[in-house]
Amino acid sequence: MDVTIHTAPQQTTGTPTRANVLPRITRLGGSTTAAPAVPPSGRLSTLGLVTVLLGAFLPMLDFFIVNVALPTIDKDLSAGPATLELFVAGYGIAYAVLLVLGGRLGDLYGRKKLFVAGALLFGLTSLACGFAPTALALVVARVAQGASAALMLPQALATIQAATEGERRAKAMGIYGAVGGISVVIGQVLGGVLLSANLFGTGWRFIFLVNVPVALVAVVLALRTVPETRSANPARVDIPGTVLLAASLLALLVPLMEGRSLGWPVWTWVVLALFPFLLTAFVLVERRGERAGQVPLIPLSLLKLRGLRVGLTMAVPFFAGFGGFMMVMAVALQVGLREGPIASGLAMVPMATGFFAASLAGPRLLSRFGSRVIVTGAVIQAIGLGTLALTVANDWSGISPWVLLPGMAIAGTGQGLVMPPLIRLVLSQIPVERAGVGGGILATTQQSSLALGVATLGTLFLSLAPSMGMKDALTLVLVLQFAATFLVIALATRLPRSVG
Repeated sequence: MDVTIHTAPQQTTGTPTRANVLPRITRLGGSTTAAPAVPPSGRLSTLGLVTVLLGAFLPMLDFFIVNVALPTIDKDLSAGPATLELFVAGYGIAYAVLLVLGGRLGDLYGRKKLFVAGALLFGLTSLACGFAPTALALVVARVAQGASAALMLPQALATIQAATEGERRAKAMGIYGAVGGISVVIGQVLGGVLLSANLFGTGWRFIFLVNVPVALVAVVLALRTVPETRSANPARVDIPGTVLLAASLLALLVPLMEGRSLGWPVWTWVVLALFPFLLTAFVLVERRGERAGQVPLIPLSLLKLRGLRVGLTMAVPFFAGFGGFMMVMAVALQVGLREGPIASGLAMVPMATGFFAASLAGPRLLSRFGSRVIVTGAVIQAIGLGTLALTVANDWSGISPWVLLPGMAIAGTGQGLVMPPLIRLVLSQIPVERAGVGGGILATTQQSSLALGVATLGTLFLSLAPSMGMKDALTLVLVLQFAATFLVIALATRLPRSVG
């Protein structure tokens, strides 16, 4: 597909649109015409779409599949609370830090090549997780696994954008959003099933080892069915931007995760205080590079697009609450209520069912009602969280997966009406010429927010449970998530009414 976009002069007024923002994003050597994307060697077939969706499914699945195994891993490897949080969030941090870089490398060297390389590395690092002899070795392997996921995932988004068009692209984006959401819930259900099955006597290790054959299948299918695409004007890797973004995320997330268990030593406060300065430096470096005609790691001109800016802002509280919720519920069910892995995983089935049903109805509702579907979904999610908070507060001793079913189902339905449409809206705002970078920005926001939710809500829950009791700590976290949903609702009302 050969696309050339002729643009107006730089001196534009009024609200920025994609047409007048794009030149500032792609301007190289003084040119004011957006460069076309390299035409794919073939359109993305149905099997090719399934393949790239598999590559998107695995990383999201693995962020959450470890949750139900945390108590078992703790017992087997003598991990401790701080290391348990690192199992979950360490993966997410590496994933979030390197996602935009992964997208840039795909633009530069070819998205199919990077997808295959990422899938191979994901399989190898999953093997390392499965055979990790110590808690520290497992943390290191999980971080490496997150890095390999960051190499693979942006290529899935960018390939969909570059190798599909029209209605097929819109449907593919909708499916991607649904897959991303359902994989989160399936992760905890599947984790519980695999842990209880104890296949080949591997215990918790099989939740990682199962990735190996799946990753190999993804590699074989990608080589045969996924067309190669890349950017017409691939930019060099933005090393200063990459370093500053990584430093900013680490300065925010590491102290929040490790501070509680270490007793908040001075270094945690010092590093946390550096976060706003590092973030400011990142913004200044990126802005200066873009004004100089370079292509920065994150082109800030993209954020001038109102739908993209509001969508990404809304994604932060939504995914942070989602990530924190999944970890807290897994710990509360297994540690607080002494439920086994199967029961803990099955408690998520009503949420998965509600999410899946809403995801199937979402595209049709989105076409008819636009972004009002997202607002409605956020309201339904708030009702579900409120129901769960009241259920836990009123009858903790009688809590079981069956008692939690109504709140779980309602919350899952609301999330299914928010997540896929929101992802589709954000992706629809990104020019095809910056598919890799744009997909990386979205995935970075999503993953860093999930890790932030684990680091904040997870830490709060683990800090309060010993003194307040499991019931009151869980109730408080659910109430905070309920309150945060109103911020999501307020931001959803500012989204563009029509979703492309």
